[in-house]
Amino acid sequence: MDITPETDDSMAMPIHRRALVWLKGRSLMMRIVLSIAALLVLPYALIFLYVLPFIHPVSTLMLRDLVLLRGYDRQWVSIDQISPVLVQSVMMSEDGQFCFHGGVDWGEMRMLVTDTLRGEATRGGSTIPMQTAKNLFLWNSRSFVRKAMELPLAVTADFVWSKRRLMEIYLNIAEWGPGIYGIEAAARYHFKVPASKLTSRQAALLAVSLPNPIDRNAGKPGRGLRSLAGVIERRARNSGEYIRCIYD
Repeated sequence: MDITPETDDSMAMPIHRRALVWLKGRSLMMRIVLSIAALLVLPYALIFLYVLPFIHPVSTLMLRDLVLLRGYDRQWVSIDQISPVLVQSVMMSEDGQFCFHGGVDWGEMRMLVTDTLRGEATRGGSTIPMQTAKNLFLWNSRSFVRKAMELPLAVTADFVWSKRRLMEIYLNIAEWGPGIYGIEAAARYHFKVPASKLTSRQAALLAVSLPNPIDRNAGKPGRGLRSLAGVIERRARNSGEYIRCIYD
């Protein structure tokens, strides 16, 4: 009985064809690697582009709403067209050290990591530059991967942009309700006034709704939201030393 030995098809393939298959596989892998690298580098390139005052960035949530054909309301305004009391209120509510850190409050981050490792409940710990980086380039759900990408983006944005430009971008991309983005649209939607005419109470209500603008309705606040707004309103009145990087 003749026994025909099994042959390895890959070995039976001519050498030049094996080389071609190998090169095609390597080329595909290189394209994947280069595509991933381009996606990682793109946000940093956009940070430099967004230095230009006539560029009005959009957030990933706005892009999502466009892709889902939901649309959104956003009317860009310069920081000079925004009531200073709104800036004060947002800073006192979201990032009291905004003028003094370089994009990340490392002391707050260390406490956040320590509490997380202990299994304790934690606050967000995000600065305004971190929130701006997340809104512009990343996604909303919490994860260590997102946070690891967010930190260098926040530091870069804080270094490249002025504090005024950073605050201007943040206030024009922040979400203040379903499909409501930016302070001008928010002021008109919730209080029927432009951002330049917000009162201290209205500003405080908008500021404290930022962490959860879907559930926290600045135009129809509950008792808890009104109480929190009262605290921020008082802090905003005494925030002179904290906002010099914006108005001095």
